[in-house]
Amino acid sequence: MLLDTASLYFRAFYGVPDTVRAPDGSPVNAVRGLLDMLARLVTDFAPSELVACWDDNWRPHWRVALLPGYKAHRLAEIVPGGNDVEETPELLVAQVPIIRELLGALGVPVIGAEDYEADDVIGTLATRARIPVDIVTGDRDLFQLVDDESGVRVIYTARGMSRLELVTDAVVVSKYGVAPIRYPDFAVMRGDPSDGIPGVPGVGEKTAAALLADFGDLEGIIEAARDPAMPLSASVRSRITASSAYLEVAPRVVKVARDLDLRVMDARIHPLDADRLDALGALSERWGLGGSLERVVRALGEAN
Repeated sequence: MLLDTASLYFRAFYGVPDTVRAPDGSPVNAVRGLLDMLARLVTDFAPSELVACWDDNWRPHWRVALLPGYKAHRLAEIVPGGNDVEETPELLVAQVPIIRELLGALGVPVIGAEDYEADDVIGTLATRARIPVDIVTGDRDLFQLVDDESGVRVIYTARGMSRLELVTDAVVVSKYGVAPIRYPDFAVMRGDPSDGIPGVPGVGEKTAAALLADFGDLEGIIEAARDPAMPLSASVRSRITASSAYLEVAPRVVKVARDLDLRVMDARIHPLDADRLDALGALSERWGLGGSLERVVRALGEAN
């Protein structure tokens, strides 16, 4: 089970009232919400291995170099030569270090990669896996990794934990009219305002899916637009041609990496020993985590 960690703790933050506080008054709504999510996921899906994938850089420099508008609307501060600061609620910012400490105490490896997003870590681990993989996310971009043959599916959280959706090849085809392997081409043409991906003006989901059905992939569509003999409407041809500069770089931005050099880790869910339980008890008392942490500990114990 690969967790798109930031996606989950943002959802937890907005899903649990910020009146949920630690004994010292610190907000812990995202912390407790994430713990409750983990307990539910481990209980319901019984993974043998669990990884918290991390955004070491939520807006990688190389993606911004290709597409300067990438996630620009979510910027709080540009940091020359460093990681840009994402606009994040102040009450959530304070909870992220607590979340990371708790994951470590629970024995869940936190894996990131310099100048890459959690999506890229997930893409690499899912591609290398020799066992079935569940990717937990609220991000449609990761639909490109779905692969029935390899046993990779997405547990999609966008509608909330009470309405989790299991995304397989058939679900992607049903929703969008394209196979998962073609989802990046589809997303490039359709665009994604949440990530600052503009898309091809005038080309929506239906047109993008139809073009992929007719010409196979984005490269085939671009070649068809260049060839007057190909059966393509004048309006679509002009839109594809006018977007040629964007279409040259956008696929590299949208496709997740699958070949990162990640550190060796033990992701197996192990029984929590006495030292870990003592550390978790201290954290629970400090932050007032109560039943939320107890449920995770119980779920991890029963997963073995």
